Amino acid sequence: MSSEDAAASDPAGGADTDADHENALQDVIAVDPDDTEQGTVNRLDAHTGDGIRHRAFTCLVYDGEGRILLAQRAPTKRLWDGHWDGTVASHPVEGQSQEDATEQRLEEELGITPDQYDDLRVTDKFEYKRYYPNEGVEWEVCSVLKVTLDDTSLDPDEAEIGGMLWVDYDHLHEHPALYRQLRLCPWFEIAMRRDFS
Repeated sequence: MSSEDAAASDPAGGADTDADHENALQDVIAVDPDDTEQGTVNRLDAHTGDGIRHRAFTCLVYDGEGRILLAQRAPTKRLWDGHWDGTVASHPVEGQSQEDATEQRLEEELGITPDQYDDLRVTDKFEYKRYYPNEGVEWEVCSVLKVTLDDTSLDPDEAEIGGMLWVDYDHLHEHPALYRQLRLCPWFEIAMRRDFS
């Protein structure tokens, strides 16, 4: 893993100075660099100060034409609000597999149900750490999952998703300057760079 990959952010939410924030009521799985569990930690604690390394995932959602679905993070998100993700990202809870956690978030955020795909799989894993100015930090061992939709019907949750855009995945990778105005999430940029290396 390069030093770039080891520098990164929290897909699912992030830090808050307010102990009443919803993240203060949740736990994430602390891990070592090899993704071995080290117990659970408060999600808010994991995303403040210098952070605590924890387990996360990002899922890249495609259609049958090789396009990827970019989902814009809602403006209420604590970290990387308004940025574009490819496509959903979050954290599994204790005892939950990456596949099960991903299946849950696909349905919660986008209304994508398991009968719309049959190829959900883990394709990569990397560690990264990114600071979001004045708000918090993401320090994650992030698994990358991919899925291709047979049925592209979507029912996004407006509390999670600000916008959606299907784009040609190869074109996005080959011409990043053309998409700069979208402000991509750092974990997605890392996942995409590694996918083409």
